[in-house]
Amino acid sequence: MIVTVLSALAEPTRLGAMQLLHDGGEHCACELMARLDATQSRMSRHMGVLKAAGLVVDRRDAQWVRYRVNPDLSPEIQQILSAVMKASASTKRTAA
Repeated sequence: MIVTVLSALAEPTRLGAMQLLHDGGEHCACELMARLDATQSRMSRHMGVLKAAGLVVDRRDAQWVRYRVNPDLSPEIQQILSAVMKASASTKRTAA
C-alpha cells in the first residue's frame, strides 16, 4: 500500500492535484484541469491512479466529477501524505 501511494504521488500532475485537494475541500475536475493545465482525458487518468491508490474519493455532479482527499485514510497514510505535502510546499518556496 505504501509503495502504491508513493508511486501515485511521484508524478507531477498527480502531486499537483493532491496539493490542490489537500485544502480539505472538494474540487471539480474542471478546476483541477484548469489549474494544472491538463486535458480532460489526462486528468481523468491521473485521478484514476490517485483513486486506485486510495488517496481520493469522488462523486458525480451533473457532467463533472468532484474529488476530495479520502477521509478514511489510515493514520500512517495520512502521515505520509502530510509529509509529502509539507516537503513539496517547502521545495516550491525554495525554488521561487
